[in-house]
Amino acid sequence: MESFFISTGVVALAEMGDKTQLLALILATRFKKPIPIILGIFLATILNHGVAGVVGGWLASAAGPETLRWILGISFLAMAIWVMIPDKMDDDEGLSATKYGSVLMATLIAFFLAEMGDKTQIATVALAAHYSSVVWVVVGTTLGMMLANVPVVFIGNKLADKIPMKIVHGVVAALFVILAISTLLGIGAGFGI
Repeated sequence: MESFFISTGVVALAEMGDKTQLLALILATRFKKPIPIILGIFLATILNHGVAGVVGGWLASAAGPETLRWILGISFLAMAIWVMIPDKMDDDEGLSATKYGSVLMATLIAFFLAEMGDKTQIATVALAAHYSSVVWVVVGTTLGMMLANVPVVFIGNKLADKIPMKIVHGVVAALFVILAISTLLGIGAGFGI
């Protein structure tokens, strides 16, 4: 269960201010149909993080424990730095999604593409490689995405101005540093070190 709780918390916090959260806001204000937007976010996240989890699981089985420990430790440190760099989204990135048809399909495609190579996808790969349960990591990262994005769909930018993003990003960076240190020192559950 540790993998589930850590994955949920890390991704929920990392998603704050992320381009996919901005995309959720854009889609919500443009289409004003929360249910298909939320369903599209959920399906895109399951697909994207499912693939990332499988890659992380493969990485855990392909690399030896010592090599994996260093790869993950360095990856978590890189994530700590990356989280501190604010995301920006091109103005037209989510707006051209209507060419795909329904609000659900527009959201699914836009979110899936926006998540490619994103912090939360890379974090899912690293967390799945670190913990022995790919399923719980993917469930946790998906829940984290939903916790961060569903409120945005419903309440939009009313809440965005009240959240101190620098503090949120600092907390997430600190969590990744703690994960990096514990991984490099071989502390905690995971891949048997």
